Formats: sequence, C-alpha cells, structure tokens
Amino acid sequence: MMRDFEDMMAEMENRFMGAGGRLLPPGGVADRMLPAIRGEFRVDVREHDDEVMIVADLPGMDKDDVNISLVNPNTLEISCERKMEKEEKDEGYYVRERMYGSQARLVALPHDVTEKGATASFKNGVLEIRMKKSKEERGSRIKIE
Repeated sequence: MMRDFEDMMAEMENRFMGAGGRLLPPGGVADRMLPAIRGEFRVDVREHDDEVMIVADLPGMDKDDVNISLVNPNTLEISCERKMEKEEKDEGYYVRERMYGSQARLVALPHDVTEKGATASFKNGVLEIRMKKSKEERGSRIKIE
C-alpha cells in the first residue's frame, strides 16, 4: 500500500514538474502546492533591508522539537519532530489525519546570510527567523589576459 502511495505522489509531482525542468515558473502553483502535497510545512521568505526573514507554520509543535541549521550561506534547514504522546489503538477512530513523525525542509534564501546576529522566535506554532545578510562576497574574480 505504501508503494502505491509513493507512486501516486511521484505522479502528482511529475504533473507539476517536467522531466527537463519546471512546467511552471517559480512562485507559481507548483511552488505553492508541492509542499502541501509532500506533507511539508509551509514557509514564507522575505528580504527587508539588511536581513532575510523566514516564517514557517509548524502547528502543534513545541519549540523544543524544532531545529534550525544554516547549511550554507544561502540555504537554511528547518527540521522538527512531533512525538505521539501515548500509544493508542485505532479502535474508535472515524478519521485519523493527524500525523506524528519528523519533517525537514531546506529553504533556499534569496541572499547569502550569516548566523551572526540571527534571531528566532516561536509562538502559537509559527516560527520566525531573522538573519543578517552577509557582506562577504563569495568567490573571486579571475582576470582575463
């Protein structure tokens, strides 16, 4: 049954994404729908002056179950784990949609950032992260002779 579910998910992703790239431009329907289809949490990423702000919806999570890592200067990883409070039998359930387990999401950032001066807050299931834009330039120029 799980294999059928995974095949169905792959088919849905293929309808939104082409084999050689995207069928729809970034920021369109595919970007808004794919996280929900995959069961990922949703994020908003925004630039403001000298910082990048990331807001993630993590309903039902506790702040102690959330981890934030700067993978590289332009990629942030948010991960969390929802633990089942007690083992329950399936008996008596009419619908059971609330899921338990871990989730992780890599978030592409519009500008390189630094962890220095970063802040994060968590209130009512909403995670807000503010990171300062990096002033360091990556790479170096190569002079053509």
